[in-house]
Amino acid sequence: MTFNDLLNTLLMIAYLISSFGLFLYGINYYAMILMQRRARERMLKHDEAVWMAWAVTDRELPQVTIQLPTYNERYVIQRLIEAVVRLDYPKDRLEIQLLDDSTDETTAIAAQLTEQYRQEGFDITLRHRRQRTGYKAGALKQGLEVAKGEFIAIFDADFTPPPDFLRRTLPFFVDPAIAVVQTRWGYINQDYSLLTRSQTYAIDGHFWVEQTARCWSGFFLHFNGTAGIWRRKAIDDAGGWQADTLTEDIDLSYRAQLRGWRIKFLPQVVCPAELPVQMCAIKAQHYRWAMGSFQTAKKLIPRVLKAEVPLLTKYQAVLHLGTYMLFPFILVLTLTAPPLPLFEKFHSTRDHFLGIAIVVSISSFGPFCCYLYAQTQLYDNWKRRLVYFPSLLVLVTGITLNSTMAILEAVLNVHKPFARTPKFRIERSSDTWVDKRYRVPFPWLSLFEALIAVYYAYGIFLLIQRGKYLIGPLFILTTMGFTSVALLSLWEFLQSSVGRPEPAQNQLGSARPTISADPKRQ
Repeated sequence: MTFNDLLNTLLMIAYLISSFGLFLYGINYYAMILMQRRARERMLKHDEAVWMAWAVTDRELPQVTIQLPTYNERYVIQRLIEAVVRLDYPKDRLEIQLLDDSTDETTAIAAQLTEQYRQEGFDITLRHRRQRTGYKAGALKQGLEVAKGEFIAIFDADFTPPPDFLRRTLPFFVDPAIAVVQTRWGYINQDYSLLTRSQTYAIDGHFWVEQTARCWSGFFLHFNGTAGIWRRKAIDDAGGWQADTLTEDIDLSYRAQLRGWRIKFLPQVVCPAELPVQMCAIKAQHYRWAMGSFQTAKKLIPRVLKAEVPLLTKYQAVLHLGTYMLFPFILVLTLTAPPLPLFEKFHSTRDHFLGIAIVVSISSFGPFCCYLYAQTQLYDNWKRRLVYFPSLLVLVTGITLNSTMAILEAVLNVHKPFARTPKFRIERSSDTWVDKRYRVPFPWLSLFEALIAVYYAYGIFLLIQRGKYLIGPLFILTTMGFTSVALLSLWEFLQSSVGRPEPAQNQLGSARPTISADPKRQ
């Protein structure tokens, strides 16, 4: 066997494995759409019946603790606290915990607001930690140790819960098996830019199709880390918050469900949030999600396989925990596609590869069909919204290297700090992040993303040279994806660096606790 034959064989094996992985996930997205459609009317009527049957006076309402984990949120901390104190719930039944790990003036702003609302009769406390031990999971765990509530609601700093949030979610805890009620994410700034619009398609698809289908079909799903409310007993029974993965929300959700608890998802209740407006922020967020979900998969899949649940439930749980494997499958498929036509063995089997490519193409559009379906269900103006849909294809393609690197590091047991997603209180098209103080570190990975873009541009040249136009659109899409992600990341670094030197703790992705706490706020 010559070197060319060996290389050709290895490329084809990689191509086939990735194709099979994409096929499994793609077909499952079509199944999710069907499951959601089948159960939609029945479950929505069930939820309405639960609300209608809820007849509890204010004196009978349970004690609720609201936990607000924050880290360097100077621009949005006030908006968050003001939204929470506007919740329609008796003050004597509500406790608010500000769990702050900040190293900037967020702590001072939070202290001032805490004192203001305490004087107005709210049971609100600020707990500032000297060290970010366990990151978000550690903060939630320490807050839980002194929490007064029977139920624990959690909101990240970029969320603004609606006033009726508690009164819409608490009725479902009448079912003693419910561990957590998760609500759907909404948007404060979806029309800010093409980047924010593209994110909404994927988020809508995840919540309106995936979460509803899993919930209504009895499969495992997960608490999304925010905009949900837990039963305190379920947290304790599942072993509490643990910081050995970067997705403590998925970890706790699965441990609770393996103990027999269930998760209720409410698509009708929407909790608005600020979408990331920087490409570097989106990449950092997905890096954390990809690494954390794979860490959780390594930790819990053996327990899932041993659990006394139906085989189909196990299969869906494995696919769910391994969702981010889509990105390495896409990356390998795209990297192996350009050189294959150069090998003679490929031409002898190209009819077989053409059949595989057609099947993979159909299944690969499963996620995007899911996102499109969600648009038709959620928005009256969905046809107009589809104008921006190609931007999602470009974004997903462009961040495949970023997410694949995260999974690779999880495989190698590389431990990374919990990198926060910067929020700038971007609510209107006239707002800007450029003059805000959080810096973007140099995006080294973007240099490799640019190389992949050049690699694919050369692939387009080869296709034109050989008159092979069938897979041309894939090559063009991939070139656009990696080019736009790389250039945007580098541009954001330059914009955030010009004339505004910042300490290390204010950089995107930094997690160095350097400020000591005021002992009066412990």
